[in-house]
Amino acid sequence: MNHNLRTMNCLLTAALAASWLIAASPAPAQSPLPPAKPAPAWQPPRAAEVKAQALAWLDATKTSPAVRAKADAIWSSFSASASEDDLLVRLARTFALAHRNAAKLVAMCSEPRGQLVTPAQPWLRDGSAPPLLANNLRLFFARWLVEQSLFDEALEQLSGLAPGDVVAPASLLFYQSVVYHALLNKESGLKSIDVLLQGAEAAPRRYVALAQLMQDDLKGLEEDTLDHVVRRMEDIRRRLDLGRAGPKVRKVENGVIESLDKMIKKLDEEQQQSSGDPNSNRSTRPAEASRLAGGEGPGEVTKKNIGSKSGWGDLPPKEREEAMQQIGRDFPAHYRDAIEQYFRRLAAEKNV
Repeated sequence: MNHNLRTMNCLLTAALAASWLIAASPAPAQSPLPPAKPAPAWQPPRAAEVKAQALAWLDATKTSPAVRAKADAIWSSFSASASEDDLLVRLARTFALAHRNAAKLVAMCSEPRGQLVTPAQPWLRDGSAPPLLANNLRLFFARWLVEQSLFDEALEQLSGLAPGDVVAPASLLFYQSVVYHALLNKESGLKSIDVLLQGAEAAPRRYVALAQLMQDDLKGLEEDTLDHVVRRMEDIRRRLDLGRAGPKVRKVENGVIESLDKMIKKLDEEQQQSSGDPNSNRSTRPAEASRLAGGEGPGEVTKKNIGSKSGWGDLPPKEREEAMQQIGRDFPAHYRDAIEQYFRRLAAEKNV
């Protein structure tokens, strides 16, 4: 009996010692877990949810069975993997079935712009329409406005909308980015592009590719450079083609004049400084070399009263030629060509 007890005690002691050794030994090394991906800034809604919201809105209007049958037909052929653009169009068509203003808007956006003045659609922003309808139709309307090169009007519709407000968040961010890029709003453009690219996996590939191009372009855009001036000239041309000749256009025109004035003055100062350098290959009399014979101007742009028509106050012939010569010496030829074409266009419009 005593022998058995001693045997059991020995076994218990050995077991306790073994468990102590196991507990005291270091745990085997484990490979570190990869860092978790940050949650995207936005996610597209599920197609079934959008359909349910659309039909619930329609039912709340207490429409007729015939209209409800048309809505069922709109949503009958869609799939769970439908694109967000497809969902936005179906939603707009559903709104058009039971909302008079929505019907007029959807009909207008199905055709090219046929008049210079586009209806402003104030009802989209006055709070009279439910958010589901108003927010998504603002995006629907803005897409059409961008296609018509009406970027200021599109910006008015897109301003204040967030990805969670619409059924097509990638489209919202993409068209916001397009408008900011077209209007040379660098800071806002880069911000909207960044948010779009945060959810790149859920965005259409064409949106991502174009957003990356716009991002690279905006990062290199600097104010008071020839590239910036030429782009603003192109924006003025677009506005004039649309029949715009109001305060916004005149503000951009004045900005172009001021930028050209700064660049000409800077070039003139640099040439005057280099004329004192014995190792410089430039002419020691840059002011005379840059103007027509007999010119006495310092090379600065004289501002004119631009009035309210498209033939706004252009540079006097002497100073314009001086600007062209200085720009031609210091910058690539295509900048000179673009600016010359711009002045020719303005002169032609003035003589009409």
